[in-house]
Amino acid sequence: MASLSNQSDEAHTIIPEQTRYIVKVLKTEMLTHNVKHFVVEKPPGYKFISGQATDISINKPGQEEELRPFTFTSVNASQHLEFIIKIYTGHDGVTEKLEKINPGDELILHEVFGTITYKGPGLFLAGGAGITPFISIFRQLKSEKKLTGNTLLFANRTADDIISGDELKDLLPDNYHDVLEISPDAARLGKFIDRELLQKYVKKADQHYYICGPDKFVSIMVDTLLDLGVQRSNIVIEE
Repeated sequence: MASLSNQSDEAHTIIPEQTRYIVKVLKTEMLTHNVKHFVVEKPPGYKFISGQATDISINKPGQEEELRPFTFTSVNASQHLEFIIKIYTGHDGVTEKLEKINPGDELILHEVFGTITYKGPGLFLAGGAGITPFISIFRQLKSEKKLTGNTLLFANRTADDIISGDELKDLLPDNYHDVLEISPDAARLGKFIDRELLQKYVKKADQHYYICGPDKFVSIMVDTLLDLGVQRSNIVIEE
């Protein structure tokens, strides 16, 4: 399954009327040049587990049925809902329209569905906007004082592409590692999450491995971990 955080704008789904929740946008801000943060109202009784997602559309004429799936970055106990969405431009898709959404506009949320589920301490591998479900999971673990034993390798093209880097460093001070394809230091080569790097973190036989990002990234990570002897049952991806 394609990462929800990197879902193409070409998908089209129609959800029954009774599952819709119209919510007002309370706050928006650009986190990077192409990633936007949304804070929206939370419908009464609306519940989710960190790592889960919902389909979102824009409550404007002609756009109500254009649904795309996005993972929550807030936690269930939060008063409001939060989403961090990568904007794809050039073909008038949903995310390009979301870039123009401002406080006071309305979105339509739908039922919650399962994606990545936290199963215990382990290694998190995120590619770009694939970090979004992990942000919610880390925030929830912090509230439960259960962050110990978790490590994050966060792959991006450049330092300017890093999403919520300061918060992630605060959550995982010694266990947060940026892996940049283009190094900010011109004298140093860029890096990838490859076999050599993963070998350093594949230590405990019973630890879990959480992967989220573009399809190719997820496929390479899964194959490499299996090649390193990790059991498939210990690998967690969006299902």
